[in-house]
Amino acid sequence: MTKTFKTLDDFLGTHFIYTYDNGWEYEWYAKNDHTVDYRIHGGMVAGRWVTDQEANIVMLTEGIYKISWTEPTGTDVALDFIPNEKKLHGTIFFPKWVEEHPEITVTYQNEHIDLMEESREKYETYPKLVVPEFANITYMGDAGQNNEDVISEAPYKEMPNDIRNGKYFDENYHRINK
Repeated sequence: MTKTFKTLDDFLGTHFIYTYDNGWEYEWYAKNDHTVDYRIHGGMVAGRWVTDQEANIVMLTEGIYKISWTEPTGTDVALDFIPNEKKLHGTIFFPKWVEEHPEITVTYQNEHIDLMEESREKYETYPKLVVPEFANITYMGDAGQNNEDVISEAPYKEMPNDIRNGKYFDENYHRINK
């Protein structure tokens, strides 16, 4: 994708894959002006995926965007995207229980909201594990807004490479193998 990001509309509908400096790999989609979808391919909660996460999405200045949300786990996330430079900075605030029991969250969260909320109440939340990291964006795709095909299945080992190599989506940004 060769696009210059200037407005919020340029950002919405964009699908990203990025790798944090600590090696964690994430896939993230700006679904619309208030919702994000994502899959986690590397790191302590690799295998986790979420759709329709409510988020605050704003443009800070031309081509720079801030997205923040709180998950049912109690995890807070703040991302600063600088897509014209293929960079971002993210800070994840993991509750103590997620740090100690990450396997509970490694699922399709939408089908396990009750478990996330129950775990948040059952286990300690403080002190939070704060993970501030820079990341390099390794893929950007123009998926369009509200495309349900972008994040629609659990992550698998070669998924990021399949996406980057054009083996996952067709020319209309729909999954090839459903």
